[in-house]
Amino acid sequence: MWQALYEELGSQGFVPITVALDKDPEDARPYIERAHPTHPSLIDTEHVVAELYHLVNVPTMIWIDEQGRIVRPHDSQFGTDTFTAFHGKHSAPYLAALRAWVREGKGALDPATVRSHQLLPTPETQLARAHRALAWWLHRHGRAEAAVRHFVRAGELAPKDWTIRRGSMPIRGINPMGPEFFELAKEGVPVYPMEELPVEGSASRRS
Repeated sequence: MWQALYEELGSQGFVPITVALDKDPEDARPYIERAHPTHPSLIDTEHVVAELYHLVNVPTMIWIDEQGRIVRPHDSQFGTDTFTAFHGKHSAPYLAALRAWVREGKGALDPATVRSHQLLPTPETQLARAHRALAWWLHRHGRAEAAVRHFVRAGELAPKDWTIRRGSMPIRGINPMGPEFFELAKEGVPVYPMEELPVEGSASRRS
């Protein structure tokens, strides 16, 4: 979908940057190669992007304008309807809003509104990410049992952060689409403050 949008809107300045959060580049490689992207398509094994933007779920969409300013903060939206039966969101309204932003400058939010709808980390979530980073280091150095303890502790500190809790499942040998995931889903899917707004956003222009 993102490659198709790039081909459609790239001449108007739109550049999607897709980032996969995976434990190994080879996990994401088949999907990237199948899409044949000509836009930047990255793999983040260290969760650098998740930490910088405080992502708690995937996929998360962020709009950044030509000046590098966030004009629509992190928001759980989808480019296709593949999993609509699970999460209940249709892709068409979001994709229409994205096209309107690129073509007409509609939908960008002013800085104050962006700040009010950003999800900011708490001391507990920062500590959770430290435990997650330590667990990842331990895992890569063959200390699987110690790694699991820190992955579990990270999840306890940040129970609504699926990039930590679900993201650790394949590292721990757990199917991220298996029974453990559906038990996790019973606790409620993480949401961003941005989801309180309609997908169309405001009518301010891109700067």
